[in-house]
Amino acid sequence: MQKENLSAAEALQKLKEGNQRYLTAETNPGDVSPKIRKFTRENGQSPYAIVITCSDSRVIPESIFSAGIGELFVIRVAGNVMDKHQLGSVEYAADHLGTNLVVVLGHECCGAVGAAMGGEPGGFIKSITDEIRKAIGDEKDELRASCLNVERSVSVIKESLNIQEDSRVKVCGAVYRIGSGEVEFLN
Repeated sequence: MQKENLSAAEALQKLKEGNQRYLTAETNPGDVSPKIRKFTRENGQSPYAIVITCSDSRVIPESIFSAGIGELFVIRVAGNVMDKHQLGSVEYAADHLGTNLVVVLGHECCGAVGAAMGGEPGGFIKSITDEIRKAIGDEKDELRASCLNVERSVSVIKESLNIQEDSRVKVCGAVYRIGSGEVEFLN
C-alpha cells in the first residue's frame, strides 16, 4: 500500500515496470483486495500517476501498468483531448493529492483520431474531432496522427496549468500499442 507520493521519475519507472509485467500477464496483478479497498476507504487515495487516456474499451490503464486500487488517477475521454473538465481533474490530482506525474496515453487504432482524419462527424463528437484536428492538421498516417494528438494534449496541460520544466509535476506523452500491449513513452 502506497502512502507517500513518488517523485515524477520514480512514478515513470513504476509505470514502465508495470507495463513490462503486463506484456506477458494473463490477469491484472494489481492489488484489488478487500484489504486495499478498506485501506483507501479509511485513508484516502494517493495515486502515483495521473493518466489521461481515451475511452476506448481496449485501453485499460490499470491493466496496462499492472496497477491496483488507488495507484492511478485515470481520466478518460474519447481521443484523450483536453478541456476545462479534464484540466480541472489534473489540477485536483496534482494539487490536492500530490501526484507528481501526468501521462497522456494515446493509442494506435484510435476511433476518435480516425474520425478526425476521415470526415465531418456531427453532434457532440464534432467537439472532440475539432480538437484532434488542431493537433494533426492534414496528417495522413494514423499512428503519427495519434502521436501528434498526444503531444498537443501534453502542451495544453503544461500551458494551461503553467507547468514549468523545473516543476515537481512532470507531464509526458505515451502511445499504447493495442496489439502488443507495449507502451512507448514519447518524451
